[in-house]
Amino acid sequence: MALNAFKASEPLSMGIELELQLVNWTDFDLSGSASDLLHLLGHRTFPGDVKPEITESMIEISTAVHHSHAELLAQLRSIRDALVRSGDRLNVAVCGGGTHPFQRWSERRIFPNPRFNQLSTLYGYLAKQFTVFGQHIHIGCASANEALYLLHALNRYVPHFIALSASSPFFQGVDTQFDSARLNSVFAFPLSGRAPLIFDWREFAEHYFAKMEKTGVVKSMKDFYWDIRPKPEYGTIELRVCDTPLTVDRAAALAAYLQALCRMLLQRDEAPPVEDDYLVYNYNRFQACRFGLDGVLVHPKSNASQLLRDDILATLVRLEPHAAALDSVAALDQLRHEVIGEGNHASLLRQHFANAGSVQGVVDAAVTLFRRGRSR
Repeated sequence: MALNAFKASEPLSMGIELELQLVNWTDFDLSGSASDLLHLLGHRTFPGDVKPEITESMIEISTAVHHSHAELLAQLRSIRDALVRSGDRLNVAVCGGGTHPFQRWSERRIFPNPRFNQLSTLYGYLAKQFTVFGQHIHIGCASANEALYLLHALNRYVPHFIALSASSPFFQGVDTQFDSARLNSVFAFPLSGRAPLIFDWREFAEHYFAKMEKTGVVKSMKDFYWDIRPKPEYGTIELRVCDTPLTVDRAAALAAYLQALCRMLLQRDEAPPVEDDYLVYNYNRFQACRFGLDGVLVHPKSNASQLLRDDILATLVRLEPHAAALDSVAALDQLRHEVIGEGNHASLLRQHFANAGSVQGVVDAAVTLFRRGRSR
């Protein structure tokens, strides 16, 4: 079937999807409770959308389309409160974090859904190992060609979002020494990585996608696990590299950061993206996953190197007029003071591990932070 026509949407509108962990209160291991929680929520008015994910130990929530950070944050807080209340009725905790610190992938159950069963058959054990948790951010685009331009213009900023959102230092009971271990699971899939450098939607749809579809490898855009992908049915680009933060406040701030970046990039003041920009793409992405804010970023145009922390700080300064125009100054200030000044959520989880002395204590802290709604 042909690729969906790109549905133009309100420029710079935004929405969020969050994959969340379902946890037992008794031992803080993952709980296969998605079906029960979804059944309970189906009988109540819910302030957003909620649906299953690939295993029974996770759910995905999504917001409506918003134009301001304040509106987005208000809905995320309402969704969180509704989830916490419903989870308490089932004696199930809900929390963020990119990975569960000690769960065993072999104990996970695939959610009974035709697409998930198909993925499990295709990918084998990778499907259960995909019990990892990410934040996806959608930004509305006025046209398909604008979406493709933004997708590639953002390439050098992808490590920013990895480092800022990183919340998965622990996996299978050990400290991986990565700030974002979650993305190592994503990179295992054959259609992960980056989109081809194409700026014309007709060329993308009629040549690249049509050829891929003819191979039988893909049937829709859902089959691509790219870091950023177009979503023609929504009229958006979708950034997919973020770990799920520990708080909805951080999730909303990251969305506002992306919104402001897109506004700046659409002014076309920077040199346009070219294929050579991607020479350092995987290296920069690795640095962000491994070292977080202390990773080294190589600028794709100048080849100059600097700490991600410093590049983010400089970008936040450049974004000040855009944040003011979008009424998101508070969101960017939060990133500047909480993340740059105090560290990302990976460092926070490591602090809780040092204090508690156990990975169970890490999950306990994540549950508390999600319920409380703030990092410190």
